[in-house]
Amino acid sequence: MTTVEQFTRSDVLRIVGITPKQLSSWERLRLLDPPASAEQERVYNFRDLVRLRNVKQLTGQQVRVGRLRLALEALRQRWPEGIDEDPSGMRLVAAGRGRVAVERQGACIEPVSGQFLLDFGLDDRWSKVRSLPERSLEDWLTMAFDCEGDPERRRQAIDAYRNIVERAPGWLEPKLNLGTLCYEEGDWTGAAEQFRRALEIAPGNPLAHFNLGSVLDDLGESEGAAGHLEEALRLAPGFADAHYNLARIYEKMNAPTRARAHWQRYLDYDPSSEWADYARQRLQDMDRQTFHPSPLGVSS
Repeated sequence: MTTVEQFTRSDVLRIVGITPKQLSSWERLRLLDPPASAEQERVYNFRDLVRLRNVKQLTGQQVRVGRLRLALEALRQRWPEGIDEDPSGMRLVAAGRGRVAVERQGACIEPVSGQFLLDFGLDDRWSKVRSLPERSLEDWLTMAFDCEGDPERRRQAIDAYRNIVERAPGWLEPKLNLGTLCYEEGDWTGAAEQFRRALEIAPGNPLAHFNLGSVLDDLGESEGAAGHLEEALRLAPGFADAHYNLARIYEKMNAPTRARAHWQRYLDYDPSSEWADYARQRLQDMDRQTFHPSPLGVSS
């Protein structure tokens, strides 16, 4: 009988040599997705350690985690049978200038297009791509990555992601990124459109439901917002931010019992966040309203 070795969070931090902040950030970006035990505590296995060591190596080579996330999403769509089950068989490698390629079965492959990189070095390949008069999908990705972190170039990032979405309509991650950038630019309607398109591709994606619910809340569509946030929590019960947003929405909808439940769940999952004190204050305010009715005996 084969024994599957499991590692605690402390084991992972010690073995891989990373900080708690790094691990939490990489988990949020779905660079790995370790299963939860019956007690809802994350446990890790050997392939998680392999993936984390690979991520640590690449970030040390100036590869941005956003590029890693998009590369992994492309690989999951292209080879769904292999990327998570056997990460040692598909190793991400630095391709020069902060870019990513994948080594698979002895060959080097560009993860988005699936094209083999032959007869020249990776750095040379990127130089040749950039010299082409017609931008490739990878060129648009490069532009999006280079611009999205700079507020003055955010519109360029949005244009780049729009080109990516048109060229690769079945790719989830660019739609999520485009929707987020639209939201940050104040285009809430455009953001909602992208998150809806993301859900057409991946109806079981909790982040897409969360994002759409949050945008609908800003658009004043409380019932629709609550529906998508509830679905996000059905898919990912420990999604603390979804509990927080739902608590706020249910208060606006005059549903204090539901709001109270989600304030409490938010604190269960994220008791030390910068918003935790506000959640505690809301619970205290609700308790006072419950146990101190108005002089006329009318529920406040």
